[in-house]
Amino acid sequence: MGKLSPALVRQWRSDRLAAGVSESVTAKSYRLLRAILNTAVDEDKILMRNPCRVRGADRENPDERPVLTVPQVFDLASRMPERFRALVLLAAFGSLRWGEVTALRRCDVAEDAAWVRVSRAMVEVPGRGLVVGPPKSRAGVRTVIIPAAVRPDLVQHLKTWVKRPQDALLFTGERAGHAVRRPNFSQRTRWTEVVEKMGLKGLHFHDLRHAGNIWASKAGTSTKDLMARMGHDDMRAALIYQRATSDADQQIADRLSRLVDRHRKGIEPEDDEGGDGLPVPVG
Repeated sequence: MGKLSPALVRQWRSDRLAAGVSESVTAKSYRLLRAILNTAVDEDKILMRNPCRVRGADRENPDERPVLTVPQVFDLASRMPERFRALVLLAAFGSLRWGEVTALRRCDVAEDAAWVRVSRAMVEVPGRGLVVGPPKSRAGVRTVIIPAAVRPDLVQHLKTWVKRPQDALLFTGERAGHAVRRPNFSQRTRWTEVVEKMGLKGLHFHDLRHAGNIWASKAGTSTKDLMARMGHDDMRAALIYQRATSDADQQIADRLSRLVDRHRKGIEPEDDEGGDGLPVPVG
């Protein structure tokens, strides 16, 4: 550790960028390294000074992600194999991460699909495969109210594709009972091909959650309630967790449900409905 220097850190960063690692990921790695070395300086007194002093290395300017509209989400779901259609809808209208939605079991869903409970996540670990662990953050443990308009889709999925045991996974591959792995999902759904045909080239699965976050942010609720729904962590993680099933979350779900109803009736979304996909990033 004593051999670390600003020049060495600068070279490490340059090597990562040259190897094709994105600026965003590199910036996150740099910030983590800086935080670790700050501990070595301030608390353990191993170093006299933090060598992470590369100007601008901690900043990231990620490309603005596309924001899907409600009709686009339903169009995308309709192009998926039937066993994965509800997965797309849940990710979008429940603001769920890939690891969260693929870890859901029958016991995590209300019988009428009014809510889903997020208490764990699937993580791909090199050399170990899929590993079940806690959500990304403490606030990730939450109960999310599902818009009434999409609950029948989830109920039908439960009847058609999910085994009776309470610990049965909600979404599995064609090998019954086995968890869905991202590469297999992309290949089975021909994701890249499908989104390109929709005029959404480069769309990521995570953009479904991003769209849900955008729609929810337009519901006029407080930041605290919004962050509770999204499972974002901050200093008030406990408070956020307690509010995860609040009346405000019900209002968000009701508003999303109205968006779906308008889409199904062929009614154009109003300016304040959030269905036009105006890019207002939430995170």
